[in-house]
Amino acid sequence: MPPTGRRRHTVVIGRLRRALDAHLADSGYAAHQDGNVIHRHRSWIPGLFVAPLDLDEIPDEEGLGVDAAAVRMVVEVTSPGDRNHQRDRVRKRREYARAGILVCVVVDDCDDEGAVTVLTSPGAGRVKYTGEHRVPCGTDAVIPEGPAKGSAVGKAIVAS
Repeated sequence: MPPTGRRRHTVVIGRLRRALDAHLADSGYAAHQDGNVIHRHRSWIPGLFVAPLDLDEIPDEEGLGVDAAAVRMVVEVTSPGDRNHQRDRVRKRREYARAGILVCVVVDDCDDEGAVTVLTSPGAGRVKYTGEHRVPCGTDAVIPEGPAKGSAVGKAIVAS
């Protein structure tokens, strides 16, 4: 069983989910939590992901989670510690790019004063994202594409 997030993780993801729920209303998409995103028989659990509203219509082959092909955005909130940083900042973003997920947002409270990074455009070989926009926490990081396009991860979401 994966570890649960710390309180800060829960607060940020909760705020972001409420903001995305309002932004995505009537779009056919929704923000989801606590679900496995499956790609090539590997499972990752993002803090939050945006996918079609009805997840029953997009299961993976084995019914263990959601096929990454239907996921349009993932959000990760980093956890403290070297092992967690490696997972949240490197491995997960590489796997999300490989899966072709359009947008990956990393809220990194552990990076100096904090930063929000919006990764876009999984590269041709899909080993990394080719677009990267990083701003200090509290500055609006606007989502540039996908169903959440135009929404922002800003001060109201990341404020302590």
